[in-house]
Amino acid sequence: MLSRPTGPEGRLIVAIDTPTLARAEALAAQVGPFAGLLKLGLELFCAEGPPALGVLKARAPVFLDVKLHDIPNTVAGAVGSLLARRPDMLTIHAGGGPAMVAAARKAAEAAGPARPMILAVTVLTSMDEAALRATGVPDAAEKQVLRLARMAMESGADGLVCSPREVAAIRAGLGDAPGLVVPGIRPAGSAADDQSRTATPAEAVAAGADWIVVGRPITGAADPAGAARAIVASLAR
Repeated sequence: MLSRPTGPEGRLIVAIDTPTLARAEALAAQVGPFAGLLKLGLELFCAEGPPALGVLKARAPVFLDVKLHDIPNTVAGAVGSLLARRPDMLTIHAGGGPAMVAAARKAAEAAGPARPMILAVTVLTSMDEAALRATGVPDAAEKQVLRLARMAMESGADGLVCSPREVAAIRAGLGDAPGLVVPGIRPAGSAADDQSRTATPAEAVAAGADWIVVGRPITGAADPAGAARAIVASLAR
């Protein structure tokens, strides 16, 4: 299983969100030297399937962000099916409940010491309090994140995915135990796009993030490699 980074190098996860393998391969070649991991999300995975994982893994370790959410048996089967592709991180939804989280962890253990980290997604970074209320959650985002985070870690998750806004609260409530992967990262001056709860790379790491996930500010830049390099450099200041 992956070790957590201790310095700026290795903290950056670049989200390769594109529907074509050719574009993904080109981006991976550009940003791979500056990325601790490359994120393979639903857009590319649904377009190209598991072979996309091998293409990205040739450049850097892979964070497979497919957010599995189903009955425990089905999620366990999906995790087992993915092990042959050797993802380094794998996401599930904490909202699937304790039994589902435990089933994912047990299935991952079949890969032995090289198993992927099982990361439980708490509350999506696109959601704010109004969106939570619309889904029947009356609490503030931070309270819901902490509730799901505690349950997921007690059920066997290796770490959590949360917005930058909840990192400090998770560290205060759960300590150093969870590996924290933090999307919703926007360098100063970048557009928020569809993210509701954001922070800069340095702010997220200062709060306690282990890894930060950056997509469009890098992949949409005229010079993706330069944008990735600049973010890593900003973490060293």
